[in-house]
Amino acid sequence: MAKPRPIPAKPLSALLGGVFADAFARQGFASRELVLRWQEIAGPEIAAHAEPLKLQWPRPVDGQEQRPATLVLRVDGPMALEIQHAADVILQRVNRFFGWNAVGKLSLRQAPLSRRDRPAPRRLDPAAVEQVAQNLGAIEDEALRGALARLGAALKRT
Repeated sequence: MAKPRPIPAKPLSALLGGVFADAFARQGFASRELVLRWQEIAGPEIAAHAEPLKLQWPRPVDGQEQRPATLVLRVDGPMALEIQHAADVILQRVNRFFGWNAVGKLSLRQAPLSRRDRPAPRRLDPAAVEQVAQNLGAIEDEALRGALARLGAALKRT
């Protein structure tokens, strides 16, 4: 009896490519490249505070040429005004990526970004916490004293 041959492994991207392509297509993206390469396209300053949600294509009207799409961006709340001021730059970069005038305007949605690669909070220096704790004065509750010392050390660090 012959030994069965091993089944060649397929890359995960080949197996899940169709699933992701359908999800991106439902959001108006012809390909997932705009989402995957967003930081490269928009630049690190913009990509740190905004991410593409979907492309909204206007319905074609008989006899008229296709109008450009609207790119909907999710933006960190406080940065929405800055992103709005950079709209022309973002549109130029996105259209340069596509190679044609695909996107005509931006629409912003203020919400927390969905990425999970946010940096971990930096550890506080125990010596700095102790130094702040010495300057707090008479606080009887040790938990409150410790929390205030950590808060003070964090504020001094920034």
